[in-house]
Amino acid sequence: MKTPDIPANEPQRLASLYESGLLDTGAQERFDRLTRLAKRMFGVPIALVSLVDANRLHFKSCDGLEPGPVDRDISFCGHAILRDTPLVVNDAEKDPTFSDNPLVVGEPYLRFYAGYPLRLPDGASVGSFCLIDRQPRAFSESETAVLKDFAAIVEDEFAVISSTTTDELTGLFNRRGFHNLGKFAITAARRRAEPLTLAWLDLDRFKQINDTWGHEEGDHALRALADLLRATFREADLLVRYGGDEFAVLFSDTDEKGAWVAMDHLADQAKAWNRTSQKPWKLAFSWGVSEYNHDNGDDIKSWMKTADERMYTMKANRAKERSEE
Repeated sequence: MKTPDIPANEPQRLASLYESGLLDTGAQERFDRLTRLAKRMFGVPIALVSLVDANRLHFKSCDGLEPGPVDRDISFCGHAILRDTPLVVNDAEKDPTFSDNPLVVGEPYLRFYAGYPLRLPDGASVGSFCLIDRQPRAFSESETAVLKDFAAIVEDEFAVISSTTTDELTGLFNRRGFHNLGKFAITAARRRAEPLTLAWLDLDRFKQINDTWGHEEGDHALRALADLLRATFREADLLVRYGGDEFAVLFSDTDEKGAWVAMDHLADQAKAWNRTSQKPWKLAFSWGVSEYNHDNGDDIKSWMKTADERMYTMKANRAKERSEE
């Protein structure tokens, strides 16, 4: 089996994927409609819209197949993103690249694959629209043209999602909104000679909530924290769901000490929420705060890194305390 090569522009490709917000929204009905239609039109049992991150596939739609984790190293889509043309494998058992692939010799016993690479507006190849069959089959030029049309529709939807600055689940600003508005906030604070402090939050034991009570409860936890952020902080503060269970607050005209007091208050609000939520899990989070250094003119990424490192120090200390109890 040949593992997919890593594109020469992999750091830029991944940055575009993460900035797009596509990984933060999960599967969506807008893509499910397309995969359902593709299954009927092509007469295949499986149609997918996939995204390829650093290590695995994420499915924006997965019709005909249980959407479990797929490692990038064994994925067909990992090969598809390397191309400008569709990847068509008529019979995987006879193809030297894929004949001993775990997806061929085991479930889902893949024999036919046709994947058209999907690109973001900046040209980054981030996934594929693919058709899968458990039987070998031919794939004509006219079918290839129709597959290209499906891919073009998906790319249009990607462009719409990528252009938004609001997180669909929580209603907070998303990663793109943070970077766009964060630059403006830095400029405005420097002009006014005002302090500007970033708080970085990460839900504690979020994976446990998902694994024990299901992703619907995980989504409820994310929305609950977003609601607390809105209820607790000022309209002038920038509230962000950066991705997954990571959140950020950009406190305007606030130094590091003031931001820490504000975050302590938020933690108290979370404890109050837990007392009345009637949920089997507890809403809790770790945080770190970092004041922007106007003199050094740090960029947003280095500023984020400092706040993130301080957040992980708190998280590690709390985990240690729990283990010693």
